[in-house]
Formats: sequence, structure tokens, C-alpha cells
Amino acid sequence: MKVKPTDSELEILKLLWKLKEASVREIHEKLSETKDTGYTTTLKLLQIMFAKGLVKRDEQSKSHIYKAAITEKDTQRSLLSGFLSTAFGGSAKNLVMQALGQDKPSKEEINEIRAFLDQLEKEN
Repeated sequence: MKVKPTDSELEILKLLWKLKEASVREIHEKLSETKDTGYTTTLKLLQIMFAKGLVKRDEQSKSHIYKAAITEKDTQRSLLSGFLSTAFGGSAKNLVMQALGQDKPSKEEINEIRAFLDQLEKEN
């Protein structure tokens, strides 16, 4: 991913990944449920995101319809890669140990992690 989305852009992307597509008004209404933001701010953010290539815009109808131009998985992978490199010196082990040490994982989460590790072990 060439461009790293800002926190505000990531918030809009999360909405678009969930909704698949939405108008500026629909995005603004969803954002307004959790934060105080103006319609013009939402519009400007979407225009910037379009220029960056983070969203696509369908201009066929009166109100433009936006879609995410990048996938959630690719975005997570790119952001995690940068974070891993910057904050943990590239060590996945240190990242996982820190993450697991922050909150006590549930029994179900531990079982899922164990199953994932078992699968990784089989693949190697």
C-alpha cells in the first residue's frame, strides 16, 4: 500500500468495508453517531481519500457513491507491517507477547491462538 490512511480516513474505510458503498450523507450520518463532525469535513475527507486512491467514486448519480479502493486485509497487513517494523524492530514474537500481556485472553481466544499456531507449525 503506497499511502497510509490517517485515523479519520481509516474510520471512513471501516464504514465502507462494512457498508460496501455509501454516499457522503450516509457516511456522515454513521460518523455522527460516535463523533461530532461536520458534513463538509466528511466530504473533504472523502475528496482527499479519492485523490490518494483510498476510495473509488461513482459519479453517475447526483450524490456520489463511494467504495473502498483497498481491502481491509491489505490495509491491516500494511499497517501491521509498518507498526511491527517501527515499534517492535520487526519482531513478531515481541509484538505477540506484548499484545497477549495487555489483556488477559479468554479461554476461547487462547484455543483459537493455539489452533492458529498449530496450523503454522504444520505448514513449516
